[in-house]
Amino acid sequence: MSLSIIIPCRNEEEVIKNTVKLIKKKISKKIHNYEIILIDDFSNDGTKKVCLDLSVAYKNVSFKNNKKKGLGGAINLGINVSKKKFLCIMMADLSDSPKDLIKYYKTILNENFDAVLGSRFIKNSKLYDYPIKKLIFNRVFNYFVKLVFLSNYNDFTNAFKIYKRETIINLKPLVSENFNIFLEIPLKIILRKKNYKIIPISWRNRKKGKAKFKIKELSSKYLFTFLYCFFEKILLNR
Repeated sequence: MSLSIIIPCRNEEEVIKNTVKLIKKKISKKIHNYEIILIDDFSNDGTKKVCLDLSVAYKNVSFKNNKKKGLGGAINLGINVSKKKFLCIMMADLSDSPKDLIKYYKTILNENFDAVLGSRFIKNSKLYDYPIKKLIFNRVFNYFVKLVFLSNYNDFTNAFKIYKRETIINLKPLVSENFNIFLEIPLKIILRKKNYKIIPISWRNRKKGKAKFKIKELSSKYLFTFLYCFFEKILLNR
């Protein structure tokens, strides 16, 4: 079996090299057939050059320039160019654990799920240095989504999940333009009754670089995606 790892990058010059090296070091003995797809999302630092250098240095690392600015565009591009049976999205800042990636892969491979949805807020999950303001927003919003959609899941907005590539292709079109794409994908997985499993994962705050998530700037985008998926829920029920 095989795995595509999509890593969107915007101004991640300080961390992306270490991220790629750590992922490769941790998973190479466990996952033999994999590719890492780096998508530069209109960076204005040296990210593009570092990504290009990594793609030259490692045969299973490729580099693409985003064609439509925003995380939504980067993720869509990564999905389109991916070539493996399974697909995982990871952040460039080392907030996601390669050990959890291995656990994801074993679970989806051995238990034949369409998706494995990690949660940072269930038993045996771990958080390290989560910003308090972001944490409050996260829990209030995710709990609200959980109630409205009558779901057993509680971490919709986390990017780090794994899917069968065929499953995520069938979710298209993915219309969200920014971080809200990470809400759209799991909601569509659940609404369309795909076969998924929820497992605990860890998360740690970045040590270098600046976070790109801005609550004030993104709240309206999350509302758009919430309403978009809510109307889909109504149509599907009819």
